[in-house]
Amino acid sequence: GPTRKMPLTASAMDFFQLFVPDNVLKNMVVQTNMYAKKYQERFGSDDAWIDVTLTEMKAFLGYMISTSIHHCESVLSIWSSGFYSNKSIALIMTQTRFEKILKYFHIVAFRSSQTTHGLYKIQPFLDSLQSGFDSAFRPSQAQVLHEPLIDEDPVFIATCTERELRKRKKRKFSLWVRQCSSTGFICQIYVHLKEGSGADGLDALKNKPQLHSMVAKNLCQNASGKNYIIFTGPSITSLNLFEEFEKQKIYCCGLLSTRKSDCTGLPPSMLNNPETPQSRGQYRIRMKGNMSLICWYNKGHFRFLTNAYSPVQQGVIIKRKSGEIPCPLAVEAFAAHLSYICKYDDKYSKYFISHKPNKTWQQVFWFAISIAINNAYILYKMSEAYHVTRYSRAQFGERLVKELLGLDDTSPSH
Repeated sequence: GPTRKMPLTASAMDFFQLFVPDNVLKNMVVQTNMYAKKYQERFGSDDAWIDVTLTEMKAFLGYMISTSIHHCESVLSIWSSGFYSNKSIALIMTQTRFEKILKYFHIVAFRSSQTTHGLYKIQPFLDSLQSGFDSAFRPSQAQVLHEPLIDEDPVFIATCTERELRKRKKRKFSLWVRQCSSTGFICQIYVHLKEGSGADGLDALKNKPQLHSMVAKNLCQNASGKNYIIFTGPSITSLNLFEEFEKQKIYCCGLLSTRKSDCTGLPPSMLNNPETPQSRGQYRIRMKGNMSLICWYNKGHFRFLTNAYSPVQQGVIIKRKSGEIPCPLAVEAFAAHLSYICKYDDKYSKYFISHKPNKTWQQVFWFAISIAINNAYILYKMSEAYHVTRYSRAQFGERLVKELLGLDDTSPSH
């Protein structure tokens, strides 16, 4: 749970600033002004530009965050006269001023000579966000490694023509997270560029187990020695990785796929389906030290690799129609934690900022801000302040937008 007690009067902004404090926002102000100056020295002066202030930067973020609650196609719809216009917040800043800030917005204005990392323009922000996540929250023992649902807004996709969809560029990065599976709090973010150069670039490792193994190691670099239980999907699950994690006192439970997983070192007899028909709930086990490979049957064969649960401990999967199906405890635990993450995706994925810039670093930035707001809401729900105001996720987002824009309205809007 949370590591600090927030006051009863804590606002949405107070929770958000646990991860994005004023010093980070002030740095955005400095870097944006530096980039604007550099840009104008190179391409000619811009008489309409005035240096951005901290108040304006907060309002700029507020406008962007408002697109996570009202899924408009463009953030500029706020100033339009159409369906997505929002007169109550449009008066704080003119559209022209907003577009100027958007043009020059930067987190790192200059590239240092030592920088080779493709995400250098956003790395300091990601590092700051990570330290905020680490200091504000203590995760439960059970955690999940996965790619969160951050796809396009389904309503917008449904209204898009094929030509518009083709025009929209595919993301040039993959975003993975380590997530506390009892609260949904995202403990760590790892961004991998798809056009990375060198031996560890995504192109060099495409569709290969070593890519996902590398992603898993990066996500768990702060987890060693803490006896966490990590749940993984088929692309990450592998005997070599789990054995390596066990040496660091990280225990695992993963779904195994003969098609997607690295099955090196696993007995072939367990990877082939038995010829004799099996009844639901039957399973076979093979063990090596603490590691057990479970093949469980339920309208199909499911294989699990784990060193976190004893294979002889019994569990049950409860189905609405067929009642209880017996299974090893590892299978029950995996199903429970996976279903929680599905619920998290259903609830929170629709609150991702819908502004879609072309620049990769900006796409990563708005995804990271969206995750920070979701994490802030999870902390708010676990605090005493929630029992005073009881905002829904949408109301919390609206409160945050109003506080960033400096609007004093204190009542929740429904």
